[in-house]
Amino acid sequence: MRTKNILTFILLIFISFGYSQKKELRNANKFYDSGDYLSALDLLETSKSIFDSSDDKIKSQVMLLYGKIYTSTEDFELAIKSFSNSKELGVNEQDLNSEINKLETTIITSAIADNESENFSDAAKKLKIVYDINPENNALYLYYAASSAVNSNDLSLALEYYLILRDIKYQGIETKYYITDVSNETEIEINSETEFNLLKKSKDYYNPREEVTESKFPEIVKNIAIIYKQLGQNDMALAAIETARASNPDDVGLIITAANIYFELNDKEAFKLAMSEAIEKEPNNPVLYYNLGVVSGELGEKESARKYYEKSIELDPTNENSYLNLVALILDGEQEIVNEMNSLGTSKSDNLRYDELKITREELYKECVPILKDLIAISNDLEAIRTLMNIYGTLGDNPGYMEMKNLLDQLQ
Repeated sequence: MRTKNILTFILLIFISFGYSQKKELRNANKFYDSGDYLSALDLLETSKSIFDSSDDKIKSQVMLLYGKIYTSTEDFELAIKSFSNSKELGVNEQDLNSEINKLETTIITSAIADNESENFSDAAKKLKIVYDINPENNALYLYYAASSAVNSNDLSLALEYYLILRDIKYQGIETKYYITDVSNETEIEINSETEFNLLKKSKDYYNPREEVTESKFPEIVKNIAIIYKQLGQNDMALAAIETARASNPDDVGLIITAANIYFELNDKEAFKLAMSEAIEKEPNNPVLYYNLGVVSGELGEKESARKYYEKSIELDPTNENSYLNLVALILDGEQEIVNEMNSLGTSKSDNLRYDELKITREELYKECVPILKDLIAISNDLEAIRTLMNIYGTLGDNPGYMEMKNLLDQLQ
């Protein structure tokens, strides 16, 4: 009889203890539901000794609540850890998935706010967390994380993210849905295929269309190459470009990136070859001709440089640098002429040579006049005005000189 009483007493203790665990968990949930997250967290912490002795079912609910609280307080790493512990303890899978979805939404919303306030560094890290929660389905957010890291100028972090995307061969191909609203004749994008299919049946919408986006993979490997270049790792950049071009051989941006690396390595012949290839693919790109003009000039290939600058101006008459560089190219031989003129004596032959050189010099100036006038007409470039003023002065064109002087005075 005494033994029976002891057993009954022990049973009552366990029943009472189990009741206490559930009561504290209910109270903590009430605090959470009311939005008092700190009180909910405080109650869980002070009741820790009670929950430690509970069964896995209670413990899993406690961990789930921890995760919900940390989601609400934006302690995202702790939320993930709590949900992971809850899963290991056997929490209801449907309940867990629901809370993880809420966590993802909360993190994404917070990251969007960070990007809008130009807090790109925090945005990048938060979006990486979303990827880590579900790498199989959330690779798009790693792509966004890499972009945010670039915007924060954290190139090492951006490179880390892009390399992961490259290694998992992320494509990011999406189908986008569009339909036109009859009421305002405006095409709108629809977020889901289900909604799209419903709207197609409505008389309030028409002209439904689908659009499949291009793969993001070429862009990813291209960005890897660009970042390596920016970090000064040119060998890695060139290797990455080769990889990138294998998947997108017609990407002119990749060719130009390679050309820029060759230029920095002082391999100007390789630069010219790369730029020539780029021009074959984009023959109407004035920037390509301008860049070829720069390098050809540095290689001493003046005739080629002149043709490239003239082509650049033909394609883009507003490209001021092309005008200025073309003038500088023409006047490049002036100093040699002046030096020879200054070295001559007063003999008859020297005087004849001096006059020849003077005419040659004036011809150079005359070549530059129409180029500089065209540039001034589109931009009032002060350097161009000064140069043309000095040329007019040397040529003895006083009206031209005064015109440029007055214009310069007005602009300064």
